[in-house]
Amino acid sequence: MGSQRKLFTASALIEAAAGLPMVLLPALTMWVLVGVREPSREALIASRIGGAGVLAITVACWIGRDDRGSSSQHGLLWALLLYNVGAFTVLAISGAMLQMAGIALWPAVGLHAVMTIWSALNLRAWHTSAAPGSSMGN
Repeated sequence: MGSQRKLFTASALIEAAAGLPMVLLPALTMWVLVGVREPSREALIASRIGGAGVLAITVACWIGRDDRGSSSQHGLLWALLLYNVGAFTVLAISGAMLQMAGIALWPAVGLHAVMTIWSALNLRAWHTSAAPGSSMGN
């Protein structure tokens, strides 16, 4: 499943590019993403914690990208789907309903939409190949 490896590699690189600024430059990240120019100390702490979680996704995707057909990869696909659906939803609501939008918000919404679809397609392929009579397990 070459597409899974590409998904995990792309996710690792994208999330590293998002997670590092969330940890190291949380105020700038919040301004660029949701347009908050002077975030509270609590928001900065939340950004750093969220950034650490995003970096954990980076590590899991990078390490798991070559673990073809394992139950760990299957779990990682579900985790990516859940994460991307959640990120898409929260960011879209921030822009559309709360009018909190920085320059990177709508590109991030679009990126999470694409990653959601890519994750879902990989899960569908996984379950199709894991059907009775196939050699792949889940």
